[in-house]
Amino acid sequence: MDTTVKALDTNGPATAATLVATDLQPFLHDAVVTLYAPSFVISRPDGQLGGGADGFYHGDSRALSHLTVTAGSIALAPVVGGLRGADRADFRAILRGLGEVTPDPAVALNRRRTVASGRLEESFEVTNAGTQRVGFRLTVTAGTDLAPMERVKTGHASDPVPAREEGGAGPGGSGLAWSRDGFAVRLVSEPAPDALEAPEGRLSFDVELAPGASWTATLRCTAAHADGDQFPAAPADAVPWRTPALRSADRRFDQWLDQSVADADRLRLVDPRSAEGGTGGVDQFLAAGAPWFLTLFGRDSLWAARMMLPLGTELAAGTLRTLARRQGAVADPATEEQPGKILHEVRRSTQNFNEAFAVPPVYYGTVDATPLWITLLHDSWRWGLAPEQVEQLLPHTESALAWIRDQAAEADDGFLRYVDRTGRGLANQGWKDSGDAIRHRDGRLADPPIALCEVQAYAYEAARGGAALLRAFGRPGADVWEEWAEGLATRFRKRFWVEDARGAYPAVALDRDGRPVDSVTSGFGHLLGTGLLNQEESAALAARLTGPDLDSGHGLRTLSSDSVGFNPYGYHIGSIWPHDTAIAVHGLVRAGFPDAAASLAAGLLTASAGFAGRLPELFAGHGAEAGPRPAPYPASCRPQAWAAASSVLVLRSALGLDADVPGGTVTVAPAFAGAYAPLTVTGLQVGGARLDIALAADGTVNTTAPEGLTVVSA
Repeated sequence: MDTTVKALDTNGPATAATLVATDLQPFLHDAVVTLYAPSFVISRPDGQLGGGADGFYHGDSRALSHLTVTAGSIALAPVVGGLRGADRADFRAILRGLGEVTPDPAVALNRRRTVASGRLEESFEVTNAGTQRVGFRLTVTAGTDLAPMERVKTGHASDPVPAREEGGAGPGGSGLAWSRDGFAVRLVSEPAPDALEAPEGRLSFDVELAPGASWTATLRCTAAHADGDQFPAAPADAVPWRTPALRSADRRFDQWLDQSVADADRLRLVDPRSAEGGTGGVDQFLAAGAPWFLTLFGRDSLWAARMMLPLGTELAAGTLRTLARRQGAVADPATEEQPGKILHEVRRSTQNFNEAFAVPPVYYGTVDATPLWITLLHDSWRWGLAPEQVEQLLPHTESALAWIRDQAAEADDGFLRYVDRTGRGLANQGWKDSGDAIRHRDGRLADPPIALCEVQAYAYEAARGGAALLRAFGRPGADVWEEWAEGLATRFRKRFWVEDARGAYPAVALDRDGRPVDSVTSGFGHLLGTGLLNQEESAALAARLTGPDLDSGHGLRTLSSDSVGFNPYGYHIGSIWPHDTAIAVHGLVRAGFPDAAASLAAGLLTASAGFAGRLPELFAGHGAEAGPRPAPYPASCRPQAWAAASSVLVLRSALGLDADVPGGTVTVAPAFAGAYAPLTVTGLQVGGARLDIALAADGTVNTTAPEGLTVVSA
């Protein structure tokens, strides 16, 4: 994932003496997050908003930082609360002592939350199930600092913005409003409050309830930027994939997939430049994740779309076109833009985290998005993206290939490298982009320019995939790119492989002097199945990935627990990332090691149950030996696009599912799906048509494939 806001990682270690509470990134592990991109709400488990990162957000700005309800001196005792889907949540509490004549509770508050794009609705329903008439004053207190997202994430306190009264029916008016720098927020109530106090932000209601009666008030908060949404919400009725239904012998798998697809649905955003492409519709992509990365990220959006391909190619096409419109055209050192390069992220404005760390609104500081873009186009073509849509993107493919060639040629060793040339951007520009992520086995940080092992695999796969596209569409250069890929593989074999007591393995990277950075990492999984390795090398990595230092029982640790500097709470130095493990699962199956893949997939499934089916961006790497439930990484995004999409990739891997629509085949060769049989999945998609698969307990497979495609079983 992307750590453009991890200022402490980027700027080196800090001591307790240099930090105060407001310098610390807020924790989210016990938060309830309701989402409808580009908006979301973060609250406490009891539904209250107040403190830390809590709030209602829209377009990288906090619209409300507080929204709490009280009942005078009566204690509210939370009894249950949580998500209902992705964009709704309910919270129930008892008004302790009110109207009670037996030990049974009598008066209850049900708080219902629904979030939509630029809109939050909170409904408060009080019911009296007792035998006495009750009365009390219910007060809702709202407030905001209108803080930008980067200020919230770095933990800097912002002064509250006073509310002003909005006119309306009722004794004191019906609502409140806040605004600053073109960002306007309005909160209204139905019915109108009996008392409204601005600028304190208090709306009070005098409630009288007879036995068996109920009372309801609904608050609606709207938020908008004067210049509109940078990336608007996608239309609710235009989901760019077919929604699958999985029913297996392991209900955890079913829940994980259901919740993941629901979360992905609410991460959808639209490219407002879609009309430029002449596609006749809106191009959609998945925002990276809430709360920190709810916008376009090259790497994240590409991986998520690639993982979702078994549900259709429309999301991939939208993602590819959205990024192609912003493909680098000039050399700009300030943004790290280069001709042919695919961007890292897009924001509304410059993110100023501190004096040493700032990111421009459109930032190209990524080494891997460009090859990943090519590979997504290739894979989308194989899954059935219309040839005319593929052909429209081939000029962008050639530009991206040229960027890979030119960047590798700049280095003496011919590898794809990165270095932050701005002095204020990301020190590391692969997916492990925190400042301490790339280190030697003894804990020393690697010196840039850095050549990551997985980036060479991405480049190899992109060159091969690009060559296949060029050849299929009658464009020149295919032979040259196949030759380039083989040369890269030869160089990789000579330079990256190192050895320890357990045998040979590829270093995580080469440093600026070409020395192997010899730590053992989860990056092995990204090499498998790409074609970069031979069978013997793949077998060595399969054995490594299933070792207890990497395979935690809940997924892959990003750094071996045997390494100096291993930290189960380290962002990229010991934590577990679901997408990282899912990529390894798929790579192991592609390379012919389904048993190793099954072990990692089982760990992810166990972890998913520990997070109620909504796997976060990452979680702590203690492992199953430390307890049956994984410990959260407290500041993790949840939901997060490639964590959600991981469920689809694991299902695909379990089924041994692959597609070659241009070649007229779809492959269904169950790898480890037998562990979840009987299993039926309906609503997959290949070649634009429905694909259903049923696996019986005895291993019998029944596939209903689109007309014109031959089902291959091995």
